[in-house]
Amino acid sequence: MSKERKLDANEYPKFGFVDKVAYAAGDFGCNMSFGLKGTVQTFWLVYMMMETGLLSILLLLVQIWDAVNDPIIGAMIDADTRKYKRGKFKTYILVGAIGLIVGGAAVFLPFPGASTFVKAILFIAGYVIWDAAYTMANVPYGSMLSLVTEDAGERAQLSTWRSLGGMVGGMLPGIILPMLIWENIYDASGNLLGQELKGSVVFWAALLMGVLGFVAFMFMINKITLRVDEYSVKTGEEAPKFNVVKAFGNFMKNRPAVGATVAAMGMFLGMQSATTANAIMFATYFKQAQLSGVVMMVGFLPMFLFMPFIKKLVNKFGKKEAATAGSIVSVVGGLIMMVFPMVSQSMALPVYMVGLLLFGLGMGVYTCVSWALMADAIDYSEWKFGTREEGTVYSLHSFFRKLAQGVGPSIVIALLGLLGYVSDLGTTGQSPEVAYRACWLVAGLYLFSAVMQFVGIGVIFNLDKKTLAQMNADLEAKRAAK
Repeated sequence: MSKERKLDANEYPKFGFVDKVAYAAGDFGCNMSFGLKGTVQTFWLVYMMMETGLLSILLLLVQIWDAVNDPIIGAMIDADTRKYKRGKFKTYILVGAIGLIVGGAAVFLPFPGASTFVKAILFIAGYVIWDAAYTMANVPYGSMLSLVTEDAGERAQLSTWRSLGGMVGGMLPGIILPMLIWENIYDASGNLLGQELKGSVVFWAALLMGVLGFVAFMFMINKITLRVDEYSVKTGEEAPKFNVVKAFGNFMKNRPAVGATVAAMGMFLGMQSATTANAIMFATYFKQAQLSGVVMMVGFLPMFLFMPFIKKLVNKFGKKEAATAGSIVSVVGGLIMMVFPMVSQSMALPVYMVGLLLFGLGMGVYTCVSWALMADAIDYSEWKFGTREEGTVYSLHSFFRKLAQGVGPSIVIALLGLLGYVSDLGTTGQSPEVAYRACWLVAGLYLFSAVMQFVGIGVIFNLDKKTLAQMNADLEAKRAAK
């Protein structure tokens, strides 16, 4: 007989381990698909051999649409008052999870011999389908954190577990996938020329990851408990029509939301943008593309050091304070990474690894609390402006994140073209000069990422430990009075 969970004062199962594992499973499901973002750019650049200028433009266009549809779906969820058997948030997530099975594979249809026009159509159509499904699942999933619990410490735990689920979910596409999709190419004398991408393997891997993600989403939907009424996220009697200008204006007045968003944009402008450049660098400079994912894993393993202690760190120092200290360590790591292109090639990888380890060490703290920071930003909106808009605030945050995800890779691919990368030559035909320039590009992207995180959390985000305590006390008193 299974052990029954204890109930709280509102007759809900008490917050506990099941909620944390279930919420982690949700981001595992998201990252089964999201982790392929960097592979999309590499696939279309290296295997489909799309010209860098065209790919840069197409990436920018589809990612702008990606960013625009987030607040639309967020507002739609906020305004939806229909009663669903599973609840509206879980229902939207289920629809998105089903779509990701098909959409995740659609963007990797392997037809390298197609004309440029057909390639462009395949890219846009596949990406739009994939993106629509991902947004449908991810926007309500992110908003759910503030509905599972109202306790600040428990939210921090959910954020940490989300990061764990996201990291584990990102390992398969980010670490294992490079080992499967790259193959060594040798000349007639047996000398290693470099690596080439196996496009058909990428397609089947994406399809499999969509299925695994669906299983994870179903586990979360069936196990997690929402303790805040998801149908009462609006404070007014009637949900107003969504006004993009007004929503944007309210968001920009929400300083914690802006700070958390700047930090997230920095993370994605640096790290997400660096994925393709990193793959090119490992394939052309180090000639070890299969190991690029393993090296990335080593860089981000330090995050696990903080997971058992994050609640104690948050309770003692505060989320803002801990994340700010971490961002400073990441900046130091980024500065060290700027050194590796200047040393001998035999020493370049060890220096790169030292910088990456420090970068990951600092990133670990921020990653563990990043989603809890957004939950606090949602509360800040209610505290300062009297309106609670989970879907709208989170979706605008997601809008800017995705804008960074689109603009960053687009700029990086354009820069690769300016640095001399020729798509028709593949990775084995690039000159040593191009390989060397890719090293500088990667190092600069990581440093830029760390600096933006420091500015977002250390300078803009204004909910320090003392202010956060006051906000929570005021909101608790306000809700008790109602």
